[in-house]
Amino acid sequence: MNNFNNAQSSISNLSQVQIDEGLRTHMLRVYNYMSAALALTGIVAWFAATSGLYVAIANTMLIYVVMFAPLGVVFYFASKINTMSASRAQSIFWLFAGLMGLSLSYIFLAYTGTAVFQAFFVTAGAFASLSLWGYTTKKDLSAMGGFLMMGLFGLIIASVVNLFVGSGQMSFLISIFGVLIFSGLTAWDTQKIKRDWLHRVQYSSAEAAEKSAIMGSLTLYLDFINLFLFMLRFMGGNRD
Repeated sequence: MNNFNNAQSSISNLSQVQIDEGLRTHMLRVYNYMSAALALTGIVAWFAATSGLYVAIANTMLIYVVMFAPLGVVFYFASKINTMSASRAQSIFWLFAGLMGLSLSYIFLAYTGTAVFQAFFVTAGAFASLSLWGYTTKKDLSAMGGFLMMGLFGLIIASVVNLFVGSGQMSFLISIFGVLIFSGLTAWDTQKIKRDWLHRVQYSSAEAAEKSAIMGSLTLYLDFINLFLFMLRFMGGNRD
């Protein structure tokens, strides 16, 4: 009887080890995609700013294409992810990262290089800590999601209003709340990706798992970029 129980325990432990290994592999793939996309965005942004490409585009109607193209790609990607192949999803993901780099190249013109790099490294440290917490915590963060989404919509509305008001104090408060909201979303989205793999993705095909990793990396990429932009605004360092 003891031998039977020991055998059952070994099978259970082996299964748990396999699950943990599969989850780590999936999350590593998500972070690798995200890191590569951030690198591509940074390279494109720096090149467009230093080569004069962004300034040249800013003086034409193409600037509106540059501004809104990433948003259009995100909507297309989210609506078609279930029907497109993993290779196509990957191509669109890289296209999106490049377009984001072009649209964000203004930060190298509006802020000093020191301010940009300081904000980036602060964001990287905060993101790593928050994502690690979201991955390891035993606390269910699901309830936090609704609150964060409401805060995000409020943030968008406040940002649009401030475009017309132009209040420096309001802009400062928006930056603070932006940092807080996307800090929470980083932990929440990380746990959501983990939960999705445990409940669905691990039972899916390799193709579906790959697309899930790309979609997860896009989510965390957007959290990082928004956290970085609000952190940059909060820390300051304008060239003016």
